[in-house]
Amino acid sequence: MPYTDLLRLTVFLTGAEATALGAIAAIAAGRIDDTTTILVAAVWWLVALAVGLYLGRPANAGGGVRNALAQARTATSLPDETAARIALGRLWPIGVTALAAGILGIFFPGVAVVGAGYALLVALAWRTREAAVLGIEQRDGVKFYVVPTSALRPIMLVRTPGLSSNRPI
Repeated sequence: MPYTDLLRLTVFLTGAEATALGAIAAIAAGRIDDTTTILVAAVWWLVALAVGLYLGRPANAGGGVRNALAQARTATSLPDETAARIALGRLWPIGVTALAAGILGIFFPGVAVVGAGYALLVALAWRTREAAVLGIEQRDGVKFYVVPTSALRPIMLVRTPGLSSNRPI
């Protein structure tokens, strides 16, 4: 699975998690007429929005992927696993946290509020990482692929020859 696809999928899934948990929080808080939770949610989501936008600015994009790209080993063949299996193996924690926060959020809206804010922050902070990796791939004429490993371990990449852009720098 190309690393850029995994980054894009991560942003989409955390954005979807934020949306779903936000809806659960709004419905659960509205059902019990809990205005305090709604006010806390509005403040927390605005803070998460601001922090996510700050952390996800293009100047910081390379810092988030620097170590993974620097430690990528060179290979001439791709990992044997399918892209779907690699994505599932790396991204299952997002689904577990969304499910747990969603179920708890039905009974305790504050849990869904916190989970939605955190997911929003992560989605916004990671939104520029794909572009940073694409820029490096185009500049160096390589392609980075994800090695199938546990989601609880740091990501490992392989670098394969790609197509060089031949553009003057």
